Amino acid sequence: MSSNGRPGEPRFNIQPHPANTNNPADLDPQSRRDFNENPAVLAHHARDPYIPSQDVVNNLGAPLSREELKRRSEELNRDQ
Repeated sequence: MSSNGRPGEPRFNIQPHPANTNNPADLDPQSRRDFNENPAVLAHHARDPYIPSQDVVNNLGAPLSREELKRRSEELNRDQ
């Protein structure tokens, strides 16, 4: 214990940070590898809009009317 510390008081030290740069990937490159290799999570690299196939379009169904949407909204927002 230091000479200016009181007995019974905890003493804290600052520990060095393991990073050498500001890049978080430098700390654990294995944890980020799956993220960078999976094309499904790299949607921000997409350039063209998504155009669904005709099968997907046919399975969507008709859009709901304003009254049906309002009724569904009230049903979902009711107190439980």
